[in-house]
Amino acid sequence: MTSQRSFKSRVRARMARTGESYTTARRQLLARATADPAPAPTVDAGRGQQDRISAALLRERTGHDWDEWFARLDAWGGAGRTHTEIARWLVTEHEVPGWWAQTVTVGYEQARGLRAPGQRRGGGFEATGSRTVAVPVAVLFEAFADEAVRRRWLPDAVRVRTATAPKSFRADWAGGPSRIAVGFTPVGESKARVAVQHEKLTGAEEADRLKAYWRDRLAALKQLLEQPEATR
Repeated sequence: MTSQRSFKSRVRARMARTGESYTTARRQLLARATADPAPAPTVDAGRGQQDRISAALLRERTGHDWDEWFARLDAWGGAGRTHTEIARWLVTEHEVPGWWAQTVTVGYEQARGLRAPGQRRGGGFEATGSRTVAVPVAVLFEAFADEAVRRRWLPDAVRVRTATAPKSFRADWAGGPSRIAVGFTPVGESKARVAVQHEKLTGAEEADRLKAYWRDRLAALKQLLEQPEATR
């Protein structure tokens, strides 16, 4: 009940700020909290969430470790719920922040055999990669959005779909069916983190290959931005 009252308070605060109705404000908060975040590293080819996120870190950020969340979700009937329903329940009933709600949801789905590492709940595959770079977030964003800079570290062609500075970048990949979704997060004033999600892949083998590819390319990006003289 306490968490539900807290969520209702956030809804009313948004109503006061935006002038929206209760229904609209609630829908907007839920959509923002439970939508698959484009940059979020929620699926990792070859590795499950429990391998990526330690039980201690999960407890620190969400109040419970993996086994405790799995027990709560099992008791609630999580194995029979959709991805969105699970994430929404974590946000509204337990006040888990959106990114961590996605992390717990994916970990639970993997643990219960609802998806494999590198696989989305609907059956498709994707690969992810992330790096923290010692430059302001605007500079990191421009390394994707500016074609001249992008070619210096990302040789494959992309067709830009949307670029919202300095938060997100989406593009079709090299003329094929796959695409990339990139998110940028400031880490103080002089550092920023980039997370790449390569979507609509054909299978686990391609996901593994692109996981290694993005690890290499993001390392090149980091070197370009942090040590530009070394890349000349």
